[in-house]
Order: sequence, then C-alpha cells, then structure tokens
Amino acid sequence: MFTYEKLELPRLGLRGLEAGLSEEEQAIQDATHRFALEVMRPIGRKLDRMTPEEVVAEGSPLHDYMAQMNAAGILDLGALAEMSNEQKARVFPLIFEELGWGDSGLAIATLASSIPAFTAHSTGDPEIIERFGSLPGCWLATQPERGSDVVDMDASEVHETTQQSKGNLLARKDGDEYVISGQSSAWVSYAPLAHTAMAYLPCDYGDGFYKEGEQGMHHVGILIPLDLPGVSRGKPLDKIGQRPLPQGEVFFDEVRVPAKYAIATGDAAIPQMMATLTFANMEMAATFTGVARSAFDLALEYVHERKQGGTAIINHQSVQVRTFDLWQRVEAARGLTQRVFNYNYSDSGPHLLASVTSKTYVTKTAFEVASEALQLFGGNGLTREYPIEKIMRDARASMIEDGENNILCIKGMRWLSRWYQDQHGLDV
Repeated sequence: MFTYEKLELPRLGLRGLEAGLSEEEQAIQDATHRFALEVMRPIGRKLDRMTPEEVVAEGSPLHDYMAQMNAAGILDLGALAEMSNEQKARVFPLIFEELGWGDSGLAIATLASSIPAFTAHSTGDPEIIERFGSLPGCWLATQPERGSDVVDMDASEVHETTQQSKGNLLARKDGDEYVISGQSSAWVSYAPLAHTAMAYLPCDYGDGFYKEGEQGMHHVGILIPLDLPGVSRGKPLDKIGQRPLPQGEVFFDEVRVPAKYAIATGDAAIPQMMATLTFANMEMAATFTGVARSAFDLALEYVHERKQGGTAIINHQSVQVRTFDLWQRVEAARGLTQRVFNYNYSDSGPHLLASVTSKTYVTKTAFEVASEALQLFGGNGLTREYPIEKIMRDARASMIEDGENNILCIKGMRWLSRWYQDQHGLDV
C-alpha cells in the first residue's frame, strides 16, 4: 500500500513516467534533447520544404546537420560499443527517442548512414575498418521485384508451389571477387550521399542462386565501396514523409568487389541480415516513440492555448479524454520499447520476434497519435503553419520502412508459432 502525506503534482521527466535516471543517463538525455531541439527541429523543418535535389545538394542544411551530429558525439560508435549490455538497454532507447522527437528523418539518416561503418567495426578486421569504418554509407537490402520479401530471406512464407524471387540486384562469385549487377529499390536510405553500402544480395557461388531442393536462395552480405567502376545513382526520391532523409536507387553494372569485403557468406548471410534487422526494428520503435511524444507535446500545448466556447479547449471534457488517450498510447509505446531493449540485451535475446513486436506496434501507434493530435488542431492541423502535419506524414512512412508492418507481423507470428509448437510437441 502507498500512503500520501498530501496530494502533490506528479513529477514527470521528458519521457513522462520516468522512474529515475542515473547522473550519466540524465546528462546524455539532456544533451541529446538540447541537440534535438536546437539543431534537428529547425533543420528538419527547412529540409521538409525543399526538393529532394535541394536536400542532397552542396550547401544543403543536411550537411550542416551531419557535421554537427558528428561533432556532438551523440552516437559515438566506439563509446557506445564499450557499454555493458545493461547500459545499452537503458541508454540506447533514451538517445533514439530524443532523436525521433527532434526529427525522425534526420534520426534515421544518422543511423542508416552509420550501418556500414558499424558493421566494419564489428568485424575487428583492421583493413575493413580502415576502408569502411569512418565513411557515411547506406543499408542496401531492398530491391525491385523483391521488396518486403527480403524480410523473408529464409523463404518460410513462400507459397509451396513457387520459389523465392531473385529480385533485380544479384551477386555472383568470380574467383577472389564478387560481381554485382542490377539496381536497388528507390527507397534506400541515405543512398544519394553514401560512400559505401552494406548489402545483402542473392548470390550465385557457382551452382546457381537457388538451394538444391529448397525454395530459398544463397545470399551474401558484403560491404561495397560506391566509388567503384560501374556504380551509378538515380534521382533522389520525392516522397510525402521524412523528407529530410534522402533516399534513392543505386545501379550496379558488373561491379567487381574484392571477396575480402564479404562479411557473411552462404548460410551465415541470412542470420547476419536478420541480426541487422533486429537492431534496426528495435531502434525504429524507440525513434517513433519519440515521434509519438512530439505529437502529444504539440497537442498538449495547443489544447491549452486554443479557445472555443469561451474557454481553452482543455476545459472541455471530451478534449480531456482525447488528449489523455494520446498520453496513454505514448506511455504504452515507450513501455513496450523498453521491454524489448531489455530482452534483446539480456541472456534470452536478441531475437527478431522481440524487435518486430515493438516496431510494428510503436510505428502504428505513432501514426495514430499524430493523426488524433492533428484532429485536435482542427483546420489548423492541415496547414503547414503548424508542425503536426509534418509529424503525421513522417509517422506514416514508418509503417513501411525497415520492413512493411504486415510482412513483419507475419514473420513475428511465424516465430511465435514455432515456439508454441516446440513447447507442445506439435508439427502443424
């Protein structure tokens, strides 16, 4: 039981019902929040109103943002890698939520551009670290004629009478090189400005793309310098949301990549891809908890300012109920996100099931919160004068990127079903 000496106002932090941060965690949160407020938000709003070509052009505010992010050291890969798993489970969601609160497109640009460098450092190979460890890059997994099927690299969802689609971007082993041909999809994040790529591709090692007697294919995970002969880019993608995040297609015309740059071959490539997706989906949940929070913050401010019926609309009971519902959804999203970080950095994890659970729920929740927050703004919410319309557009994109939510849910349920069958000795 609890006892009160007197009823006081709740003590809330930036993340609502914060149970208490250490001095170090508070400093990290404060620094990240200040960066999100003073750097990300103004730059994000400028970029949102620019054309895709202007966003990637020399002198664009995007380059200023990336320089300031690097100087701030918020995502210092070396320092973060040295943290214990317990520290990562607490600090990572704290950082990503603040970045998402600032601007989701810029937050994802930061993370997406660091994937090749992070992968290079994880190999421990000095030559690979030297070549890829300090350059901005992109995560190249999705491609035409394959799309969200890349989430199903193990082919567990392929119809029983068919085979997995090869897609349009393929690799083949040729001596001490891999030869890559075809094109990526148009929504590879940070591709227009990337110097390198971390790619997961169907691969012919000499006996064809498909595994003998199976529906799935052979794959390779490989780091690719994008200054090699035969590499070209398409136009930056014009899209409704996350416009500060440049996306685009990359073309490969018989591009020869040294075999030593392959970080996962054969049967090891699929688990490596799933490991990357596991982290990416977990990060998306934290980022879009921040997006949901930003929508709630704007709504909370607006309902105390907007007057109708002779009083601030917060004094209308229906508005109180609707606004409190937004608060509840943000807290639920944050709670699930933290639970998944705890699981993935525990002895039980990591697992894609956990990350898919949070990514799909939180991104859907972020869009719902943004949409309902916009409704509270009425006609004002539809204008570009108020940032809530941008946040709703940004949130909408999240339900497709890093794996379309329905496809991810199918994979999540497949893992859950497998676990249930294993527990009960079933084979259905």
